[in-house]
Amino acid sequence: MPDYDPSRRCPCGTGLSYGECCGKYHSGSNAPTAESLMRSRFSAFVTGDEDYLLRTWDPDTRPATLDLADSPIRFYRLDILGTQGGGLLDNSGVVEFEAFYKGAAVGSQRERSSFRRLGGAWVYSTGEF
Repeated sequence: MPDYDPSRRCPCGTGLSYGECCGKYHSGSNAPTAESLMRSRFSAFVTGDEDYLLRTWDPDTRPATLDLADSPIRFYRLDILGTQGGGLLDNSGVVEFEAFYKGAAVGSQRERSSFRRLGGAWVYSTGEF
């Protein structure tokens, strides 16, 4: 897991510190909802935590590897636009979001991500752009 100061504000936008928010999921706790998994995955993109991204990706759709270090894109803001299901008692859910980035250009990516529970833990399955 890459170093990220736990007292810094969490990149996912909740207003909590990284240690109180996504850091605990990156350290091994399961995210309780699809939205919290989405937020923690966004934070993993920001912090470069490829292992977490792969670990929380549905094995049916997961790539063999990721290489974030070579990406010119740096995400800096996440807006959650809506959720369907994905709660504490659900087995599937959808989170619609917009992620803002900088790099060769400044822009945003809007996506509807699907999640499911696998062995009691939420995993990212697919996304529609």
